[in-house]
Amino acid sequence: MDLGVTWIRQTIYHLLYLPLFNATFFLILFMTIIFKCGTVSADSMCNFRVWENYKSITLYRSPTSSTYFYLSNHMAIDADGSPNAYHPDDIGLDYLANSGYPNKRWWKSILVVDPHDNRNAYVQQSGEYKGYFVSKTALQDKTLLPTNPKRYVDARNIPYIVFPRSFWKKKGTGLLGDLGYAVNLKTGDKTAFVVADIGPSRASLGEVSIALAEKLGGNNVNPRNGSGIPEGEILYVLFPYSSRVHKWPLSDAMIDNQSNLLLKEIGGLDQIHLCLKK
Repeated sequence: MDLGVTWIRQTIYHLLYLPLFNATFFLILFMTIIFKCGTVSADSMCNFRVWENYKSITLYRSPTSSTYFYLSNHMAIDADGSPNAYHPDDIGLDYLANSGYPNKRWWKSILVVDPHDNRNAYVQQSGEYKGYFVSKTALQDKTLLPTNPKRYVDARNIPYIVFPRSFWKKKGTGLLGDLGYAVNLKTGDKTAFVVADIGPSRASLGEVSIALAEKLGGNNVNPRNGSGIPEGEILYVLFPYSSRVHKWPLSDAMIDNQSNLLLKEIGGLDQIHLCLKK
């Protein structure tokens, strides 16, 4: 028999044979202990529930907030937003073919169009990366000109994730500029991030910037072939609609500070680890 059940039965039995005053006192004490034990048990439970599935990945959502999380073993690297991502001679961080230029119509969603010739991509006219194309991200600082590389989120320096278009369109997944937190469950490496780009609908969750991959334990991450990516399953925690309060642009430090505050509001990573142990 369970020892806890035995103890409760024995306690009740002895209470029946105590004088009325003492019995009342001990009954109150007994019920207080039971209540407190129940409270501790409730606090140690996972507060997230299965929300839905997306391409074999299960999403877990908090019933008291819009926060959700998921796990992914898949990782693809995005160089978009880097001023040296693509070059006419294909010497950029990523293969020029991955931008779709010049033969695919969708290149205009990856590269800035030349304002004087919409048949061609704009080439930087000066600066450290003169001769490179200007690579875009969906998240932008619209106070800057479209031809200014600083308008876009630099994949080399800012940890960001990419939403497949079909995922981004789902109700409740959030907006561009939303904040989040990622943890490599194998190594313990972790980083805050921002949702900065939209990928093809057929893509899986797990496409990230160079900076995010390296902060999660990657080494010399190569967008061309995926070498150097971190090993291990990655936990992604999303704070949907946080961009309405924490508006872009944000520095890397601001992304980290604000994401940590949002994480504390849901009980920190400890709360999510309770769910992972189930």
